[in-house]
Amino acid sequence: MSTYDNAKALVIGGSIGGLTTALVLRDLGFSVEVFERTPTALDGRGSGIVLQPETVRWFTERSSQRLEDLSTSTSYVQYLDRSNTVEYREERTWGYTSWGTFYRALLADFGTDHYHLGEFACGFDQTQDTATVRFVSGREETADLVVFADGITSAARTRFDPDAGLHYSGYVGWRGTVPLAGLSAPTRELMHDAITYSVVPNSHITLYPIPGEEGLAPEHQLMNYVWYRNVDAGPDLNELLTDKRGFTGPVSVHPGQVQDRYVTEMKQAAAEMLAPAAAEVVTSTEFPYLQVVSDARTSRMAQGRVALVGDAACSARPHAAAGTAKAAADAWTLASALTDAAGDIPTALSKWEPGQLELSASLLARVVAMGERSQFSNTWIPGDPDLRFGLYGPAR
Repeated sequence: MSTYDNAKALVIGGSIGGLTTALVLRDLGFSVEVFERTPTALDGRGSGIVLQPETVRWFTERSSQRLEDLSTSTSYVQYLDRSNTVEYREERTWGYTSWGTFYRALLADFGTDHYHLGEFACGFDQTQDTATVRFVSGREETADLVVFADGITSAARTRFDPDAGLHYSGYVGWRGTVPLAGLSAPTRELMHDAITYSVVPNSHITLYPIPGEEGLAPEHQLMNYVWYRNVDAGPDLNELLTDKRGFTGPVSVHPGQVQDRYVTEMKQAAAEMLAPAAAEVVTSTEFPYLQVVSDARTSRMAQGRVALVGDAACSARPHAAAGTAKAAADAWTLASALTDAAGDIPTALSKWEPGQLELSASLLARVVAMGERSQFSNTWIPGDPDLRFGLYGPAR
């Protein structure tokens, strides 16, 4: 019998980080309920995820699903110049999945019986023995442990650190996907087996192939990209983030909702600035969308019986491809601390917190430096090992 067989946990946020947390807590013996704010099943807009060991650990150690059925891979990292010539290439294997593919696989393992949609958690209280979460619907839930995995706009973050707001980086990420089969044969040949970069003054784009909705076969794969472009804070940014409905969001503008004039300008700029193969992908995107690149880091991740994990605790720029890996690492180390604490949840959280705060700080410092190099100081040098992906540091 597990120490936690009679214990209950609430996970607030049903995305990839929340589901990973829920799965590892359930394996410890907790009865776990997941509450997701959106009223319908989540949609990752087709975006890609670079797979790191922490991200895939559930599938390599615990799941009956095979990682190879969920992911694609490439053999190289390459940089293209404006003439489409490979100016740098190194042999380095990385794996990828699409957000939706990975989310659905985790949800399949967790199941939907204890996965609740349309429940927005707005506050919590706790006693020495329990924690209670309040929802805008009027619902209240009490448990032995509460984990907030509710993302970059976490409702709980300011309860841990009132000063831990979003800090705009000075640039946005244009994102999108295009069917690999729809690209020209030269572009497919050049890019299908690589992470591809095109670096231009004060900007860069990263592209790699991910699974499509129909599967992993080359004819179903998508070319995924994020193109970082500087936009001044203030009226320029606010206008860009005003969608076709007239709503302005602090985090993103969804596919199909970016104003047409901005999409037109972005595609024209791609054709003028980027390597032709990268420009072909961008200009072929039917519904590109926008991500505001911001940072957030709380000085606390544990409070009694309540914890913050993933982007709720630290949202770091995507340059290290470590967002989902950080969320998974938070979950796995929390499970380890709970195991060591033998039922003493507050002690487990207090011992878990310092290491994850240190990891958040080091990751954030690294991606801020990477962003400075690409967007402002123009010192992003092809082949520099400090610019490689990695949660705990550049992959060596």
